[in-house]
Amino acid sequence: MIRRLLVGMAVGLAFASLAGAAGPASFTSDSLARIKAQYAGRPFILSLWSVNECSYCIAELTLFGQYAKTHKHLPLVLVATDSPEFAPAMQKTLGQFGLGSMDSWVFDDAIPERLRHAIDPSWYGELPRTYLYDAQHRREAVVGVLGEKRLQAWLRQHRLTDR
Repeated sequence: MIRRLLVGMAVGLAFASLAGAAGPASFTSDSLARIKAQYAGRPFILSLWSVNECSYCIAELTLFGQYAKTHKHLPLVLVATDSPEFAPAMQKTLGQFGLGSMDSWVFDDAIPERLRHAIDPSWYGELPRTYLYDAQHRREAVVGVLGEKRLQAWLRQHRLTDR
């Protein structure tokens, strides 16, 4: 009896730890509105990347990982344009760069063009692509790798350098 109880507890703890590491949230056509609501009145960075189809994304993830170490409250939202079956590879990649605890999403639509259009009708899928949102949620699109100087300037502009 006690053995069954202990085994049951161990299985429950294993499932609880898996649920805690649930992985990226499903990004659907209304997800950007939810992200903006989460950051109401605050600036944030929306980074679009791919574990599967973007070699340049690694440079940007490296930069974000370096900054995440020194900026504990880096307002970074990572959206992978891959499909949900790549979630384990995404999590592994983000973990390698110290970004495993960041707000992370994955495209979840059979027609990814709908999601790209929901984010930005003028975006055709080139990666990496980053949007720098100010506190009023006006945004600046950065096509290609976000440079360190531009990231530093944005952090200073929004008084996020000491956090």
